[in-house]
Amino acid sequence: MSDKWIRACATNDIDEEDLIRFDHGDKTFCIYNTADGFFASDGMCTHEDEHLENGIVIDCVIECPLHQGRFDVRTGKALSAPVCVDLKTWPVKLEDGDVFIKIPA
Repeated sequence: MSDKWIRACATNDIDEEDLIRFDHGDKTFCIYNTADGFFASDGMCTHEDEHLENGIVIDCVIECPLHQGRFDVRTGKALSAPVCVDLKTWPVKLEDGDVFIKIPA
């Protein structure tokens, strides 16, 4: 099975230092717009299965709305308790004003 690029949203759908939820098949993702560019991660926090869509984005960090655990959206690295498991991230590319993420086919 090969990976494929899927259109997630338009670049102007997401304000800087914000995110948008993107669901595809049985998976859910978050697409982030930061000063460092656009990034994508799994949508669910690794701590207690809370969706990150209502989290706060500051610089390149997403804070989970449930227990305030933080992740680096560029790498998925868990940055603060209670999260200790990194968040899966996905490759992103921009084409003609759209954001695409590379996910398993």
